[in-house]
Amino acid sequence: MSTATLSACPACSAAPSAQDIAARAAIRDVKLTLSLPTIHCSACISAVEQALNAHPGVNDARVNLTLKRAQVDAGSAVTADELVHTLAAIGYEAHELDPGSAAVTATDKAGRDLLMRLAVAGFASMNVMLLSVAVWSGAADATRDLFHWISAFITFPTIAFSAQPFFRNAWSALKVKRLNMDVPITLAILLALVTSLWETTLSGEHAYFDAALALTFFLLAGRYLDHRTRAIARSAAEELTALEVPRAWRVVDGEEIQTPVADLHIGDLIRVRPGARMPVDGEIIEGRSELDRSLLTGETLPVPAEPGTAVSAGEVNLTGPLLLRATAVGQDTSLHRMADLVAVAESGRSRYTSLADSAAKLYAPGVHILSALAFVGWYLYSWDLRTALNIAAAVLIITCPCALGLAVPAVTTAASGRLFKRGMLVKHETALERLASVDTVVFDKTGTLTAGRPLPLGLDRIDDASLSVALALAEGSAHPLSQSLTRALRDLAVPPAPVTDLTEMPGYGTQAQLNGQTVRLGRAGWAGPSQNGGTGAVLSIGEQVVEFTFADDLRPGAEQAVAALQAAGIHVALISGDRQAAVADLAARLKITDWTAEALPGDKSARIQALQDGGAKVLMVGDGLNDTAALTAADVSISPATALDAARVASDIVLLGGDLSPIPSALTTARAATRRIRENFRIATLYNIIAVPLAIAGLATPLIAALAMSTSSITVSLNALRLR
Repeated sequence: MSTATLSACPACSAAPSAQDIAARAAIRDVKLTLSLPTIHCSACISAVEQALNAHPGVNDARVNLTLKRAQVDAGSAVTADELVHTLAAIGYEAHELDPGSAAVTATDKAGRDLLMRLAVAGFASMNVMLLSVAVWSGAADATRDLFHWISAFITFPTIAFSAQPFFRNAWSALKVKRLNMDVPITLAILLALVTSLWETTLSGEHAYFDAALALTFFLLAGRYLDHRTRAIARSAAEELTALEVPRAWRVVDGEEIQTPVADLHIGDLIRVRPGARMPVDGEIIEGRSELDRSLLTGETLPVPAEPGTAVSAGEVNLTGPLLLRATAVGQDTSLHRMADLVAVAESGRSRYTSLADSAAKLYAPGVHILSALAFVGWYLYSWDLRTALNIAAAVLIITCPCALGLAVPAVTTAASGRLFKRGMLVKHETALERLASVDTVVFDKTGTLTAGRPLPLGLDRIDDASLSVALALAEGSAHPLSQSLTRALRDLAVPPAPVTDLTEMPGYGTQAQLNGQTVRLGRAGWAGPSQNGGTGAVLSIGEQVVEFTFADDLRPGAEQAVAALQAAGIHVALISGDRQAAVADLAARLKITDWTAEALPGDKSARIQALQDGGAKVLMVGDGLNDTAALTAADVSISPATALDAARVASDIVLLGGDLSPIPSALTTARAATRRIRENFRIATLYNIIAVPLAIAGLATPLIAALAMSTSSITVSLNALRLR
């Protein structure tokens, strides 16, 4: 019998003891990061968070839908494997990421910064414009000077804060002795402020405070539109590194010790359990299983694994425990070599020159020369430094950097919105320009042109009794072919046979007893002889043998997309890591004559490079780890939303739905967008042809400068909206 004890101090009973505090601190010493590739909505977030928070030892779990990741604070006894199994039980795929390698925050600091500067510039511009209206309406002498001084006190701190992005970019360019679009912008703003302040101190009639603020506002609007067209920028090479397994089970004197992958060495013995990813490159020395290499090689079907089989980091062990001897660790694994390929390709893509940069090379020196000539000419004509400086400032302001600054982002935003409605998310700022020049499209096979899951064929030609036995055996295995067969037979309402003693033989298949005889479903040779080379599964019931063949089903819209591209005169190629027969069959079905099978990741990127060396502009469409280097090497790339994180990050455009049919229309939209960008440059040039002579002639008052800037900017924006 227990007796209750009362505390003399009620507050003491409510306050935690030192031991309690220490205990709580001890159980909050693990932070785990899980990748959740299959979540897509708020219901997914709720289900995952509820399941994780309900797991014993988990203190807090938060899901980020944008990054498709969960951050979990848990006690030290909780392992990532437990959480992965918890989520698998409710139907969500998950795997652990290394938070030290992955960028796990989605805070859009740059976007918020631009938006704040835009808001400040807009608010100040409206107030100064009201004061300017009074001046234009006839305010004179002391009243005009007062309004100019108030405008100056508003404008200077506003410009100092809001125009910082232009000042920084201009200074960065000038430090390396080159010009960009921000150099004439910065010069126009500063010269407008200097001449306006000078005019104000001399009680002059004209000041450009409103023009300087309007210029800053319009250009910040363009910069923010440009920023909005981009997704969160993370390196695909970093994402590949994050897919490494953070910890592994090292076997020392027969005992399994959980060890950080960074501490593994060549020759270490490593235990890899069923469902786990290979932490290193190695050789199997004990155990039999099957490996899922689809993410690395594109092979549709799992491959047998037995002693002597070489494995690569990133492959998934499916059915049985394996003991590996490490042959390559850390930077030397195949996964890291692939990341190196991606990094090289990324640096190559960064050399692309956008239309805006090309225009800046002509625009910046031209504007500076015109302004300098106007200054020199008027000074020699009038010997009045004040007049010459005012006209030079008017030339810089009226030469329409707003329209040029808006020409590209206004169009890309409109085009991106149009593509988004059709199920395509444009991530990179120059993706549309590069997409417009494409004349060759290269497709991956597994998971791109096909759905990436095997489907059993010819079930209607197999007797019901055999199907019943097959279902009973398939239900006892986590093998991808067994799961596919299970789904198909359940859809046909086939009842499972009453088998007993069901067991799974790792690396081979499942077997059981039925009416006193052994029945097996699995690899050819073990379950029974095969007539088709062992590419499917074999069912044996005593002496009776039934073969199940599987094919990867086409992704929706694949046939239409390929046909539309070929009809438009675009060369279509297929490059896959899958088997020769499977690739040849798909190529024939889609009427693709240029195809390559059994291609390694390096082979894919090398083929892309060879096409580019021949003058082709290549669009790569892929979804797996083995496609990542090729996606980055191509001139422009597209990945489905179901693709691996690394492939999506490496791509310029993400296909949000499962249908490939929007791809040809994306090329059409990109070409239309490029035409609009060039039209906008022509519009800006036309305005300059009309307005610059007025400025040089000394007729460009601040009112004319402000009206010219606003009119050209609005015209450019309206022309961009024609894309919608």
